Amino acid sequence: MSGVFETLAFLRDPDFARSRFERYGDVYETSLLGQRTVFIRGGQAIGDLFAQGEAVQGWWPESVRQLLGPLSLANRNGADHKARRRVVGQLFASAALRRYSPAIVEQIEALNQELLAAPAPTPVALVPRLRRFAFGVIASTVLGLDGADRDALFEDFEICCQGLFSLPFALPGSPFARARQARKRLLRRLGSVLNKAQAAAAAGAPLAAGGLDLLAGGLDEAGLPLADDDVAEQLLLLLFAGYETTASSLSCLLLTLLQHPAELAWLVEELDGLPWPPAAAEAVNAYDALRAPRLDAVVKEVMRLTPPVGGFFRRTREPIALAGVLVPADRVVQVSISASQRHGADPEDLAAFRPQRHLGGDETVFLLPYGGGERVCLGKALAELEIRLLAVGLLKQLSLGLEPDQDLTLMVIPSPSPKDGLLVRPRRRATAADLVGSGGAGCDGQLG
Repeated sequence: MSGVFETLAFLRDPDFARSRFERYGDVYETSLLGQRTVFIRGGQAIGDLFAQGEAVQGWWPESVRQLLGPLSLANRNGADHKARRRVVGQLFASAALRRYSPAIVEQIEALNQELLAAPAPTPVALVPRLRRFAFGVIASTVLGLDGADRDALFEDFEICCQGLFSLPFALPGSPFARARQARKRLLRRLGSVLNKAQAAAAAGAPLAAGGLDLLAGGLDEAGLPLADDDVAEQLLLLLFAGYETTASSLSCLLLTLLQHPAELAWLVEELDGLPWPPAAAEAVNAYDALRAPRLDAVVKEVMRLTPPVGGFFRRTREPIALAGVLVPADRVVQVSISASQRHGADPEDLAAFRPQRHLGGDETVFLLPYGGGERVCLGKALAELEIRLLAVGLLKQLSLGLEPDQDLTLMVIPSPSPKDGLLVRPRRRATAADLVGSGGAGCDGQLG
């Protein structure tokens, strides 16, 4: 097919990759807007790619490159990428997560109160609230932005996210054109935020959180202070990486559990034995796989069925072999996470939501929801902490009744999210048996 038709199918068809893998095998080539692109799935091909890291480099579609910017960590490669990654990575170290945890717990409590305060006759759309929660964590807790800056950034950031994976033509009124304008406004405001942080630091005033100070005082690969425009683009990337994908994961987690009341009851039985809120010093590990194995299994299974990003890209710098197939130089390789995590000897079982599979140490299950190799998602630890804290804080205290007759189809761009916003009727939960759910198919969506 032509590159234009393939690109349109890639952006619109959630079954794009799987259908072609079934037709052509685990490694196949096509054309997306004139760029020869090789799609791969499965442990062998992906393992071969990671093993040849020096022969490939990071790559994103033109729309992502333009909207994140040329200075962004996402668009850097080699030593330049590694140096900046070390600076930005400090935001997600264990010590940083311990510092963030109390504020995350406070935001979860505020979300609970907001849901309970909603007018009783009217169902509540969970997705918009989860998106604001996730944005609040990365913007306020990690970067230390105040309420006014956070709220102003949020609206433009939503516009920007909608254009990230779009056709990169700035036609008036198109998602990409609107996203480019939103990006300009975001960078101006981030520059203003940075100037305020620098002025506060010069006056000896403490910042609300350490993240902004850390980036502003970071050093580039030559040991020189990062320029303001460089810092602003790193902030833009952090807001996207720490917000959009986490919001998607939270939405799919709650949707899937509400569609599977038996598994929800099984999980809540464990949660009832866990404390809430966690002790501040123990919050990072309070709900890990050792203390909450069922929660860990549920999170893994939701991330397996609906990873927040359906795939990631690399470009070959020289010929490489993937699962026995020779891929020439200058090819884009798209690693299909969604297709890989559902691929195996028993496709029917792998299509089902069965979190118990992860308790038995099933070595046939392939999991790569955060990507892998040297470019594995920087915010992985923060996302996992946020998801576990919210699951415990919400499900221990609230019962969420899934509103009937709503469209639960997942929109897949930029990340999976229920079309009608996941309408629920929240009420305070009194006992483990006080659960309201609605049967249905599991959460199912992928990006390419």
